[in-house]
Amino acid sequence: MEAKKLAGLEPASVFGYFEELCGIPHGSGNTKMISDHLVEFAKKHDIRYIQDELNNVIFFAEGTCGMEDHWPVILQGHMDMVCEKDEDCPIDMAVDGLDVTHDGEWVFAKGTTLGGDNGIAVAYAMALLADKTIPHPPIEVIITVDEETGLDGAHGIDLSSLKGKTLINLDSEEEGIFTVSCAGGGSATISLNAPRRAVYGPCIRLVVDNLQGGHSGAEIHKNRTNANKVMGEFLSRIQKLMPLCLTSIAGGSKDNVITRTCQATLVAMGTDLERINTIAEELQAEIREKYEEPEATVQAFDVDALGGNSMSTEDTAKVIGLLCAAPYGVQAWSEDMPGLVQTSLNLGVVKLGETFNATFSVRSSVNAEKVELLEKLKALADMFGGSYSLHGQYPAWEYKKESYVRDTMVKVYKEMYGKDPQVLAIHAGLECGLLSEKIENLDCISIGPDMQDIHTSREKLNIASVRRTWEFLLEVMKAF
Repeated sequence: MEAKKLAGLEPASVFGYFEELCGIPHGSGNTKMISDHLVEFAKKHDIRYIQDELNNVIFFAEGTCGMEDHWPVILQGHMDMVCEKDEDCPIDMAVDGLDVTHDGEWVFAKGTTLGGDNGIAVAYAMALLADKTIPHPPIEVIITVDEETGLDGAHGIDLSSLKGKTLINLDSEEEGIFTVSCAGGGSATISLNAPRRAVYGPCIRLVVDNLQGGHSGAEIHKNRTNANKVMGEFLSRIQKLMPLCLTSIAGGSKDNVITRTCQATLVAMGTDLERINTIAEELQAEIREKYEEPEATVQAFDVDALGGNSMSTEDTAKVIGLLCAAPYGVQAWSEDMPGLVQTSLNLGVVKLGETFNATFSVRSSVNAEKVELLEKLKALADMFGGSYSLHGQYPAWEYKKESYVRDTMVKVYKEMYGKDPQVLAIHAGLECGLLSEKIENLDCISIGPDMQDIHTSREKLNIASVRRTWEFLLEVMKAF
């Protein structure tokens, strides 16, 4: 039997279950295997469960001795992860487990995302449910699917069998920060017709790479740029020198990830690679100076071909125009909570197939602003003669002035650590808004251990923080 890479880390049960989950492919849209694994866990430990057709799983546990008659507490997280990896990583994340390891301070996966977002929530719940010696009230655990691609599991889950009105979401990434509100959002796609024909001429490949990327909610304010937007500017500057016929373009795979790399291939009439590389060098210098992107690269290469199945210069110009005109980043800041992003969007995915598609993640804690921004994208589609579609909308989770779960957990935290936690709203999307629509008078809070660089291959999970968050969760269970 292969040695466990996380053996020896504490809490042993939490890290044991987390490593177990890391061994199972569980990217968004690929959750059947991990859902079935959770069902087998429930059967092994004689835990009542529900598994629905979406692969969502709900666990039910009775309260321990003396706490049987307490009101149930709901724990909640999601089982899917964002699958991103380095270009040279051989792991196929659709079928392979992760190469998980640690350096004594952080847990990470070699060459891929770790899935601490949100596998650690599932591991906490499994460790709590499996240990019959831990005192707790009745527990209802909601583990959803496809949170990362539009909160699909939370949209479709039936919660009518739950009795709890107090919910602890375990999908936050900073210890000591209690999240009590979040933005709503949705994914919008603009599609342009992209008829292609054989075009003859010298081909070049353009590459924008080595940007920082990151989470389009949690890190949209960090002065990081987006490779798809940079590619639009690169193409626009070249187009001013010569006609272009686009053969391919691809940047990003998730709309909620700030795009790190984008590549395009095109036929350029009257190509002068030296002039194009001068443009590349100038743009690269501008990006490094203007943004927090010290490693950004903008490059052009000869392609060993004399033509390709390409778009016309007119249709190529529309694609370039759309990329340049599309808004990106922070659109409004909150006046009520200084430093909080109120409205933003991210051009997460561009791809040329039978049509050219540009997909945006839109977020706002003000519903009217979210609607207004979506209308702007719809107008942009009309401007370039394209079509517009919207999916995966989710509501904002509004702040409650009176909250029993918040007051209780703040009290426990202060007793344990001698200081108050930070109570904040965030710009990232959480499932609490959708779940609050399904359970009347639901009182929510979100916590979690320290993580860094989620949604990237640099993602890591702090070992000591996992332990402290576990200890805090156990004390909170006693308080309810």
